[in-house]
Amino acid sequence: MSSTPSSSAAADDSAPGAPTIVGWREWVSLPQADVEWVKAKIDTGARSSSIHAFDLEVFVPDGLDEEWVRFSIHPWQKSDDESHELTLPVLDTREVRSSNGQVEKRYAVALDVVLAGRTLTTVMTLSNRDEMGFRMLIGREALERGYLVDSSRSYAGGRPKRSIRKKNWGK
Repeated sequence: MSSTPSSSAAADDSAPGAPTIVGWREWVSLPQADVEWVKAKIDTGARSSSIHAFDLEVFVPDGLDEEWVRFSIHPWQKSDDESHELTLPVLDTREVRSSNGQVEKRYAVALDVVLAGRTLTTVMTLSNRDEMGFRMLIGREALERGYLVDSSRSYAGGRPKRSIRKKNWGK
């Protein structure tokens, strides 16, 4: 059995209250989706965080007056073999300018993410990241809650065992 991303590699020598060190890419967990491992890019150039989402369905549940969104995610890069469905309240819609300059309307939801052994609830925009190198981006809004990025490192928060890493390489 594999364990989820831990802070052991990132915080061994940290003083109490010191920021958690993460690399430019990290393995994260998504407890709400029952996903133990997703490779994420830590992107200090992006304000918000984003996750690859597809089959979006926005609806208003009976008895409520707020929008919810049902969507699916593929946790493995370059693979659509496995998908997980989530249903969450819509926090808002945002216009996000992508790295290529295009403005896109995206739904934003609150999603629990385990990054380097710490669980944080972060606002995540839903986007088609099928052609991107990472299924998830962690932006500055999430990182400003006690993380420090060491751009010379990868996976400072730990890695899954090799069989899981190989599965993520895709087909």
